[in-house]
Amino acid sequence: MNGETNLSILIKNMQPVLQEGDYVFTLVEDIRTLNLEEILFYFREKDEITVVGKREYADAHKLSYNYVSGWITLNIHSSLEAVGLTAVFSTFLAKEGISCNAVAALYHDHIFITKADAANALETLKKISRELQL
Repeated sequence: MNGETNLSILIKNMQPVLQEGDYVFTLVEDIRTLNLEEILFYFREKDEITVVGKREYADAHKLSYNYVSGWITLNIHSSLEAVGLTAVFSTFLAKEGISCNAVAALYHDHIFITKADAANALETLKKISRELQL
């Protein structure tokens, strides 16, 4: 359950996959109003609760948003103690003018990018995986 920590192996084997759908970040005041089976995750901040889920869910529940994203999963079991993975992919995406919002879960890293940049982000990540030598 520990996951990979070697940065070279993480980059070479990250296997990025673009998930289907449009995803949004929205705010709620009370998570009890949510169907947790229909959202990806929520994060309790000091002032609000950020919810990330499918655009259709937000629309159906009249939740406002202004950022529509694509969701890329890196299909390598990365350790939460791994150093540098986020720095590498975010640097290369930034060079392409692509903003990214990274989320680390227990087994995989997930990257949310503007929907319009999703295909370019996926190709950039695949190129890093093929070509980057550390």
